[in-house]
Amino acid sequence: MTGRERVLAALRFEKTDRVPLDLGGMPSTGISCFAYPKLVEALGLPPRRPRVYDTGQMLALPETDVLDALQCDVVTLQTNLTNAFPQPDLWHPYDFAGRLDAAVLDPKMFEAQPDGTIIQPRSGAKMPPTAHVFETEHAGQHLLLTGDLPKPNLNEVREHLNASLLTKEQVSSIVSLAQQAREATDRAILFNGIQAGISISAYDGLAVFPMLCLTEPEFVAELHEITIAHTLTQLERLLPALGPCIDVYMCSSDDWGTQNSTIAAPQIYHDLFRPYYRRMNDAIHQLAPEVKTFLHSCGAIYDILDDVIESGFDALNPVQWSAGERHWSEWKDKARNRIALWGGAVNTQETLPLGSIEDVEQEVAEVVPCLHQDSGYICCAIHNILAEIDPKKVIAMYQTAAGKTENTILS
Repeated sequence: MTGRERVLAALRFEKTDRVPLDLGGMPSTGISCFAYPKLVEALGLPPRRPRVYDTGQMLALPETDVLDALQCDVVTLQTNLTNAFPQPDLWHPYDFAGRLDAAVLDPKMFEAQPDGTIIQPRSGAKMPPTAHVFETEHAGQHLLLTGDLPKPNLNEVREHLNASLLTKEQVSSIVSLAQQAREATDRAILFNGIQAGISISAYDGLAVFPMLCLTEPEFVAELHEITIAHTLTQLERLLPALGPCIDVYMCSSDDWGTQNSTIAAPQIYHDLFRPYYRRMNDAIHQLAPEVKTFLHSCGAIYDILDDVIESGFDALNPVQWSAGERHWSEWKDKARNRIALWGGAVNTQETLPLGSIEDVEQEVAEVVPCLHQDSGYICCAIHNILAEIDPKKVIAMYQTAAGKTENTILS
């Protein structure tokens, strides 16, 4: 099977020759740019500057020879870049104050301070000299737990959304890049582009918006109506031409879980999120029937899995069974033949950084065959591979996953 055939078969709950594998299909299945050169070396591949395409999480964009070596089946497509083929004109050298010989899209977005701290002036994000990611105060969200809850002005929301509608030229540019990617690869193409625009952390963040959902649900419903109507307009402009060039559409990144529970009550998702997500997913499936939809939602979200499925999503990432008190087999039983699981192969908070290579192999050998039962599974770690991770552990994860599921006969 080609990578594309393998991924699409898994998303349709059909038999695959082995488990599909992903590295860097979207910005939560990737690898730190600090870890990437070590992985390239461990794979015996020529050295190269890591292309830092996510400058918050500092993620590397994997080249196709790395994907080949790890038997990965997915490439990423954003509105302006892809790893399906080289785009050398996009990338410019930048060394992050001597810490990393890398390539970035725009070196002017960074400023080095005398102590080695790197600043991104546009966002106020900073990376101290001992850190490996950029950070902002309170993760860039307001922390306001007293007084009246701030609310977005709905007229201003409408104006902002209307101003961001895709032009014909923008649609043409995105589609042209997607067509080039389709011609360049037989891997599945995961599009990270126009998203739903609703999130439990939207509009003033996690300290505020969940409370607004609880205290003023009618207002939130009106806000979501405006937002999803805009999203549907965007989809109508983009998907008829883009659909034939992509396989999976990451249409929402909406982290609903903490380490222990959902951020808001499941009923809030049921009432204020599920109906709008359903309209969006139905529209995508109507406009591009072959395209599968992808939700990223971190944390202990087991308690809303039924509603996520009823929202119409085809795939769920990152399968964070390590959060909450539910075993990975319970996640699989809940999802089986209803929604594909994308991720979850190894615990990136404990086993991958703190365990031995043997510990990684053992966990992957237990988790992946379970999640791969009856298909409906694409394999990668629970979240991004961080800067300090030994590349031998990364290789062990992918080799174990592929080896334990190769030629598996699915019921």
